[in-house]
This record gives sequence, C-alpha cells and structure tokens, in this order.
Amino acid sequence: MPLPKMVRVRQHFPRKVVADVRQAVQLELEEIGGTSIIKSGETVAIGAGSRGIANIDTAIKAVVDYLKDLGAKPFIFPAMGSHGGATAAGQKEVLHHYGISEETMQVPVQASMETAIMGETADGLPVFLDRYASEADHVVPVNRVKSHTDFNGSVESGIMKMLGIGVGKQRGANMYHRAFFRYGFEHVIMTAGGLLIESGKIGFAVALVENAYGETAIVKAMPADEIVSTEQQLLIQSKEIAAKLPFDKLDLLVIDWMGKNISGTGMDTNVIGRYMQNFEPEPEKPAYLRILVCDLTSESGGNATGIGLADFTTGKLINKFNREATYMNCLTSLAPQKSRLPFHFDTDREALEVALDTIGLTQPQDAQTVRIEDTLKLGEIDISESLLESANLFPSLEILGNPKDFEFDSNSNLLPF
Repeated sequence: MPLPKMVRVRQHFPRKVVADVRQAVQLELEEIGGTSIIKSGETVAIGAGSRGIANIDTAIKAVVDYLKDLGAKPFIFPAMGSHGGATAAGQKEVLHHYGISEETMQVPVQASMETAIMGETADGLPVFLDRYASEADHVVPVNRVKSHTDFNGSVESGIMKMLGIGVGKQRGANMYHRAFFRYGFEHVIMTAGGLLIESGKIGFAVALVENAYGETAIVKAMPADEIVSTEQQLLIQSKEIAAKLPFDKLDLLVIDWMGKNISGTGMDTNVIGRYMQNFEPEPEKPAYLRILVCDLTSESGGNATGIGLADFTTGKLINKFNREATYMNCLTSLAPQKSRLPFHFDTDREALEVALDTIGLTQPQDAQTVRIEDTLKLGEIDISESLLESANLFPSLEILGNPKDFEFDSNSNLLPF
C-alpha cells in the first residue's frame, strides 16, 4: 500500500523556564511565611503523586529541606489514589522511579493503603486521608497543575485533585469516582478537598506548571486558604502555554508511545480530542478520525489505561499489557471503556496500512496524517505532504525538511522518532 510522505516540522511554543527549581520553591515558601505555618517539632506529611512531573524530586527535596531547617519533622507519603497496583509497596516503587526515596530525600517514605475518615461533605460523602498523613500535624501536597483528561472546570488536575482523590488512596478514589456519576467531577473534587482545607490539616501547597516542552515554567507556593483561587489562576496559565497540535482535523494520528508517565490516560485526551468519559461530552475539536498507538512505555509497568482511546495498536504493546494493573486503575475510576483493546497487528507497518484503509474515499497516500512521539512531546512532529499547505499558514510552524517515506526496521516497525 502506498503510504503518505511525511515532513518534519517544528512547533514554536512560549518557553518560560524556571532556571533553579530548588531555589524557586524555597523563595516561594519564604514568601508565604512558612515559618508562621509550621512550627519546630511538628510532623509534616508531604504528598507526592504518580505522574511524570518535571523536577518533582527536586521540588519535594526543596520542601523537605525547608521544613527541616524550621526544625519540623517531614516525611513523604504517596498521594496517588489506586495507582501502583493499589498496594503500599507498588506506590512506594512508583515514587522511587521518580527519584523520591528515603535515600534521595533523607526522610522516611511512609506508604500505606489504610485511611482515616476526616469528615463528610454536605452531600454525605466521607472524606478519606492516608493513615500516616492523618496522624501528622500538617499535610503538604506537591503537584503539577494542568488540564484534566476527563473534564473541564475551574480546577482540574492539580492540588485540589490530589486533596480530593490522591490522598484518599484506593478507598477514597473509588468512592469519589462513583460520586462523579451523580455530582460531577469538579463538585466532588472541590467539596472533598475543601473539607480537608477547612479542617486545618493542610499547612500549605506547592504547585508546578510546565511549559509545552515539559519544563518547569512556574513554581507557586500557597497557604491553605489561597489554594483554590491560586490554582484556578494557574490552570488558566497552564492552558495558555500547553502544547497542542496545530490541526483540528486529521484522517490519522500516529502516536509512538503511550503510558502513565505521559498522562493519566496514557495519552493526553486534550491532545487527541477524545475523553470517552461517563457523563462528559466529547470535545468538538480536535477531531481525529483514526488513532494508532504503537507502544507502551516501560515506566507504565504494564498499566495500559487509555488504550481504549485508540482505534488501532500493535502486538508489542499488547504483550506489555498488565491486566491486574490496568484493571485496578480502570475499575477504581469506573471507566472500563478506556481500556478496551483495539484492533492490534503484528507490526507497525501492518497497523498503519489497516488504519489508512479505514478512512473512506481518501487514498492512503493523500491522508492527512500526523505522527508524534507522545502527547507530551509536540515540539517536533511529522506531518503528511497533504498538510503542508495548511502548515504554511501557521507562523508558529517551521518546516525542517522535505517529504520522505515512513522508515521501518527489518521487523517492519517504525524507526525511533
């Protein structure tokens, strides 16, 4: 089958970068008056999540050292709902993978799936908190603020989500995902997280915002009573500088890699234009007719949550599929539809050819096609010849080369991006 010829292009996004994340965190903590919030001798539970966040180890170590200098007794706990296979050991291993361990942080990492009930929301929903964190004098969440992959709201993925879902472990995450069916995502996150803030348990929070290149662009510390308003502002800023594809419509989007270190749904739904979420409308754009994802990152540990968002995949990805990890994630979030297995084929070439054979009357070589490494790396992408005319209309796009054929190895799999 004749395939589209592809051209490498570079997207130019705003590139504000924090040069020294450690220093930025500590300056922010001084700015909010951390010494008046945390007292010498008090225990502080620092919540760390399960995403591939730029400089997360540096940021958390900066918080740890700041608290130590105050004479406090900090420790770290996994604040990641059901991730890590919903086991304490699994969650501790996830943190270790991101450079957060007792050896690197020089404080205890206390992992448990046990929780304490901190109260009930006005809707009668119990609010859960990690057992170790519940016994501490203060809780300090550290997380990235960005668009959520399931819904749009004034707060989405960030500090409030960590407080509303992550700190409640598997028990809390499952309860809140059930409540989403009745009350909606934002309402549940705001009320559950809000109860923890109102309880006085939250000392402060540290938020990170990334630019389109996955670099730390903003570091912001916030006292407990300013978490909601500050996060709302940060979310707006995050969306303004986020990476996206330049085309609203495509015949085929080819994604080399998906994984939990890339997005909670393996692929950023805001990039691919598919939510597949209960009671949430699908976005009007982008609208991509077919999506092919080729492989699963090793960092995912076999968790292929989100594979159901694709139309086609490959045998090499299916062979990495860990049913236990994937099922636990999807059952906790009540979204089994997101991990339905799509059509899969032995090689990238075969999957690509089948995908292009399902786009209607358009000939495969004329298909409007984009290939990306993953939904985080959108600085350089490959576009088909048929998109060149449109690409020339975007001042943010730079054409880097001439059209050339897809390149495959001896096993008919795509050469690395």
